[in-house]
Amino acid sequence: MLMPPAAPLLLQPLDEPAAAARGIRLLLLRDDLTHPELPGNKWRKLKYNLQAAREQGHNTLLTFGGAYSNHIAAVAAAGRLTGLQTIGIIRGEELAHRPLNTTLARAQADGMQLRFVSREAYQRRHEPAWITELQHDFGPAYVLPEGGSNALALPGCAELLTELRTHTSFDYVAVACGTGGTLAGLITGLLPPETAVGIAALREGELLRAEVQRLLGTESTSSNWALHSGFHHGGYARFSAELLDFIRQFQARHGVLLDPIYTGKLLWGVLQLLEQDYFRPGSTVAVVHTGGLQGWAGFRQRFGNRSAWWPTEAAG
Repeated sequence: MLMPPAAPLLLQPLDEPAAAARGIRLLLLRDDLTHPELPGNKWRKLKYNLQAAREQGHNTLLTFGGAYSNHIAAVAAAGRLTGLQTIGIIRGEELAHRPLNTTLARAQADGMQLRFVSREAYQRRHEPAWITELQHDFGPAYVLPEGGSNALALPGCAELLTELRTHTSFDYVAVACGTGGTLAGLITGLLPPETAVGIAALREGELLRAEVQRLLGTESTSSNWALHSGFHHGGYARFSAELLDFIRQFQARHGVLLDPIYTGKLLWGVLQLLEQDYFRPGSTVAVVHTGGLQGWAGFRQRFGNRSAWWPTEAAG
């Protein structure tokens, strides 16, 4: 089985004027560095799912994702590292007739079998009947949802806070949100009065809020969390020239590369919230860098020279 990440958790202080002016200690939690091939929340979401797959006697993982999915890349890498076969159901049947982008080519090289389906069919990814059809086609498989967010993802994400407390106390922990699993996991690991803050990477904030609540369980009454949906820069997998410029400037200031889908929006949102006096003066805010940098190669491939700036390498 895959061994736990060997690298210790790294906390990087961020010298930002908006934080300093309010006496706030701003820390970047470099979870992107804890595993060389499964950075950040992807490893944490998969950890107990991989264990369950083995315990249930499965030798195949089946999951879902888009053409540039960090989750697809992580599951393929996890399969190679653990000896499990992997199957990816990819949104967009037209992609079957095009050269594979960098993300999908890497997934295939890691042994993942790719099936491209129409966007209409992809909407059925939560339907048990369709999943049964897929398992009939491919054989028995342990099914992981899109993004890896399920009940077994939560304890893996909650462990991040246990590790964080060995280094420092904190008042807020902030994370980017796509499917809600990482935020839900952090919420389950909080100790009062700690608060979790989610920055939505997509427009559908209310749907995402409902998904977080579903993952927590309808009986959960946790109130020490918030989800902010005003920093998405156009929606999921969309970004603005302003966001790209922010990412470039952030890298110049701190030597850390963010991505335009999740972590760029996260840091943008956190700094905006600082300006709005959202965080308590004198508090400690830990911001989680969850990785996702593999997507940069795909963006350069997809958009070419449309942007005046792309990072030269996906490294922090």
